[in-house]
Amino acid sequence: MSQAADRPEKSFMEALKQGVLVVDGAMGTQLYERGVLYNVCFEDLNLSRPELVKKIHDDYVRAGAQVVATNTFGANALRLEKHGLASKVGEINAAAVKIAREAAGQKAYVAGNVGPSGWFMGDPSIADAERVKAAIREQCESLVAAGVDVLAVETMRQTSEIKIALAAAREAANGKIPVIASASVDESGRMSDGTSARDLAAMLRDLGADVVGINCSDGPMTVLDAAEAMLACGLPVYAVPNAGLPRRVDERLVYVSTPEYFGVYARRMFKLGVKMVGGCCGTTTEHIKRIAAAARMAGSSQSDDLEAHTIEITSRSDAPRPTATLPPVPFAQKSKLAQKLADKKFVVSVEVNPPVGLDPTKAIVAAKMLKEGGVDVVNIADGARAQARMVNLAMATRVQREVGMETILHVCGRDRNLLGTLAHLLGANDLGVNNLVIITGDPPKMGDFPDASAVYDLDSIGILKLAHKLNHGVDPGGKPLGGTTRFLLATGAEPAALNYERELKRLEEKKAAGAELVMTQPVYDPRVLEKFLDDIAHLGLPVLVGLLPLASFRNAEFLHNEVPGMSVPEPVRERMRKAGTGPAARAEGVAIAREMLAAIRSRVAGAYIMPPLERYELALEVVDGYLEK
Repeated sequence: MSQAADRPEKSFMEALKQGVLVVDGAMGTQLYERGVLYNVCFEDLNLSRPELVKKIHDDYVRAGAQVVATNTFGANALRLEKHGLASKVGEINAAAVKIAREAAGQKAYVAGNVGPSGWFMGDPSIADAERVKAAIREQCESLVAAGVDVLAVETMRQTSEIKIALAAAREAANGKIPVIASASVDESGRMSDGTSARDLAAMLRDLGADVVGINCSDGPMTVLDAAEAMLACGLPVYAVPNAGLPRRVDERLVYVSTPEYFGVYARRMFKLGVKMVGGCCGTTTEHIKRIAAAARMAGSSQSDDLEAHTIEITSRSDAPRPTATLPPVPFAQKSKLAQKLADKKFVVSVEVNPPVGLDPTKAIVAAKMLKEGGVDVVNIADGARAQARMVNLAMATRVQREVGMETILHVCGRDRNLLGTLAHLLGANDLGVNNLVIITGDPPKMGDFPDASAVYDLDSIGILKLAHKLNHGVDPGGKPLGGTTRFLLATGAEPAALNYERELKRLEEKKAAGAELVMTQPVYDPRVLEKFLDDIAHLGLPVLVGLLPLASFRNAEFLHNEVPGMSVPEPVRERMRKAGTGPAARAEGVAIAREMLAAIRSRVAGAYIMPPLERYELALEVVDGYLEK
């Protein structure tokens, strides 16, 4: 059989002109689910375990994929160099194309998958730009030589890098095959430098892209908005979202957007005029089946056949050991917040995060307003959404100094190893920041710098153990500190967790590790929280109920379908739908939050308010009547 006989009859661009195409789902997620550890070079599996890679391609083709992406996301020399495989760029890419072609046959097109270089760009020097371009061009040349139908440059967060990558891909393609240029944007539809999806699409069109698009990002809702903006450029648009936001379960990242939800958004995308829809991180064959069904309704161009580990805090066996730890500071003396909790007074915390960039003035002003309104503390996330924000310890110190208001400092395991976390906590103690909420932290892939390393030496339980030791006057190795820290240790919990039994077990482990306070994810159903409170009553931990006043029906739909640990009951979403948009919708969101608080007020120690879109005044509306001014 000739090579031509093993391909679809129409060219790739002809197929796009005549209809829509279904792109396959996640490769890395599927490899991980099938037992391949995260620290393995996935691209090397094209050589060492080709049958495994082919099985995943086969499954996606059977599910209805009409475009199969090669297992080459990181198969450029800069990334492969980390695994000692830089000399195998050609071999790895050629093997990947062969595997994909065997699975695709005449049913699907093979897209040469080209991810970010792995080289931090920022504002690249000429030398950096040339190095990145050379690496991507080498990979693209290997893919073209092996016979792909299209090159797909994807998951680019930095505008400078996508321009370089597109230029390299076009040079390698040499007009023989088309090039897709796809970016990953933040929740507002922008690149890391602020470039909008609409402007990016126009720029990529002018630079010679044949198809422009959005992939990865937060989930279907964000990708839909960005893809719609891109349609104005006049080129075919590619939309390949994640399955929502990931959560860490055991040692895995799990995505929660259902296949049904994906099907709804696929129909919306095709109806808008998006030409290619598929799935990125977290998607499975079930997601692709739903997209394929939506494609058939839209008129497909092909036939219908077609998490962080916990490390034990230990030291070298010959390290000196103290004869005894010191007694901790009594709970009520740790902070004003602890005193109020000990006195059984209702407390209110509001989340105020440093803005992206250099100027925290807006957040400081918000904290002042909240203090004047009677709020007890503000809590400050640790690198919220994995974006470029000042360290929250600096922000907390400014709030305590300039506003005279206590803070709760989020401490997560994403960015610091054990030594870095230890130094961070000792610094917080010295600066008088004594209230901590310990969490594992959002993966970098969610934010502006997906190639940043996630450390996760310690998860939330590991950090709790570390802080608990500091409260007893010893470091992780058992050496005396010459005194004790006075940290109030809070932890997070998800009353609507997908794996509820595991959530309860984890909370018991957190209590054993030193947790003294629980701050929940937002809850919209009093029955869910009542059950949770009943099930954890034996732990004796005070609880701050999480409340996030909904801003709109769209906001409610996003939280319910795309955010882990969040469940917005259908009656609540219906109320938001009827409320419309703007002030009326925000007022309804506040009313729902107030009803929730009223229903469970007698059973919780306080409220933890997460204002939407930095509308801090809504937090005061939610707790009006509950505050001591």
